[in-house]
Amino acid sequence: MLRIEGVSFSYRDADTPALDGVTLDIPAGGVFGLLGPNGAGKTTLISILAGLQTATSGSITFNGRPLTEARAAEPRAIALVPQDYAFYPMLTVAENLDFFSGALGLAQRERQAQIAAAIAFARLEQVTGKPAEQLSGGLRRRLNLAIGLLGRPQVLLLDEPTVGVDPQSRRFLLDAIAGLPASGTTVIYTSHYMEEVEAICQRVAIIDQGKVLTEGALDALLRCEESIVELELGAELPAELAARHAAIAEGNLKYRLQLATPTALSGLLDALADAGCSVQQLKVGRENLEHLFMRLTKRSLRD
Repeated sequence: MLRIEGVSFSYRDADTPALDGVTLDIPAGGVFGLLGPNGAGKTTLISILAGLQTATSGSITFNGRPLTEARAAEPRAIALVPQDYAFYPMLTVAENLDFFSGALGLAQRERQAQIAAAIAFARLEQVTGKPAEQLSGGLRRRLNLAIGLLGRPQVLLLDEPTVGVDPQSRRFLLDAIAGLPASGTTVIYTSHYMEEVEAICQRVAIIDQGKVLTEGALDALLRCEESIVELELGAELPAELAARHAAIAEGNLKYRLQLATPTALSGLLDALADAGCSVQQLKVGRENLEHLFMRLTKRSLRD
């Protein structure tokens, strides 16, 4: 669907390029995760795909046609839902949807159908007459998403769509976004929350300093040696076992261990049982996305 080849971009007076020879293939269908620390080039790439910036060099094709040509022929094919709220706070939910559907050039009958579908998708039925400025953070994010879906885009660019929302609203948004490919919309998703990416993305690219560090199917990227074990226990890991397996604590009763050989797992489980540590969750041969990110970038997502 989208072929990004050798794309570079530099801001005026910047010492280094924001994008430096980025090459990515984003297939139709699914949710594609775009990760990188602050300043890595994610927003610049999203802006280029949305038509807000023009690449300094390189090429982008959409369904086999140059992006500019494809966007001119199908102006509603690619939509952007930015991190900032992209609606008028003094207008009601219904008025915002009506305005933006009109800006897309939808005919009246199609406009009403698209507005109704967007309201139902984002579950905004109870607040259509309410000014947007009076909505909660979660409802504002849902309105942002509903506006982005007007026009039935083939590709939806989502830039940090769950920032500032409560856990319940985040869960709703993630479930809604994960369901979009089934209705024919491919999603390109940027987020600072690793667990979100692991939950809904099938393919991922990690970029830093304007370069692609890795890209591919999420399951393949996270596959690692079977000697790496992640455990969630019912009690604290005994110090002797922690030392023997070079354990790293990763949260409340969660640990990452190194086995001398893959066959040592049964011995570890026996030792845990003898120590009264029940195993609540076990992962073998799969790397955590945050570990992969830290290993490749040498820094955290928010650096």
